[in-house]
Amino acid sequence: MRIVILTSSRKGTASYCLSVLLEQPGIDVVQVIYNQGQVKNKSKFYRQKIRKMIRIGLWGALNGIRMRKWYAITAVDGRPIEDIETVCKNNNIPFAVTEGINTQTTIALMTACDADLGLSLGNSYISPKVFTIPRRGMLNIHGEILPAFQNAQSVIWQLHEGSAETGYTIHKIEKKIDTGQIIKQERFPILFRDTLGRTVTDTCMQILKRAASGLAEVLTDYDRFDREAMPQGAGRSFTTPSARQFFRMLKNYRKLKKKIQ
Repeated sequence: MRIVILTSSRKGTASYCLSVLLEQPGIDVVQVIYNQGQVKNKSKFYRQKIRKMIRIGLWGALNGIRMRKWYAITAVDGRPIEDIETVCKNNNIPFAVTEGINTQTTIALMTACDADLGLSLGNSYISPKVFTIPRRGMLNIHGEILPAFQNAQSVIWQLHEGSAETGYTIHKIEKKIDTGQIIKQERFPILFRDTLGRTVTDTCMQILKRAASGLAEVLTDYDRFDREAMPQGAGRSFTTPSARQFFRMLKNYRKLKKKIQ
């Protein structure tokens, strides 16, 4: 199967998953496209940012920036994640840079590689004019359980709901974010550590490892997984937590950590 990968990150999910996929027979990665995430409509972008900040409050916005480092997985089991361009170079995979996800440059690159299936590994919204180019569409890895946690950051919203469980979902991409048919899903316990930040980081590392392995399983037997794909029911969408929501996460983290340990 001919695969094209679209990513917005040079290190992280895409780079790690690519390394895992290269170990599997029958998976032919024909193109990797790194988009720089440039914003085309800046006025609309900043209006959305302002509305979000009003909704979650200034403290919530600043805390969201602080939490970003919790999700920055740069190594797995002590082994640094390589820059994806380096992985491509070492394995003779075409690597291209485009200014944004939904640009004409991206469309041209996606069309030219003639892929059977596309993978979105670490991107924001992808337009139908992009995700419909591969013959069998595109898949996304969402680091949470769908449809219960659409658009949600991993782990913290599970804690907000009083759950000690997390997981990942591999799903088809459609027009709305995180709503496509579920191809594969796995649930497992949150790894509780001494701090909330460390709990998120270590659990996200586990999510990445399991999701990469699950993606490899899907791609090596895609016809079966595609036949068995399940539509999502009604879901809930999340965003950066407000101060009130975050302190509920912190309270539940302490309660669940004490109960489990």
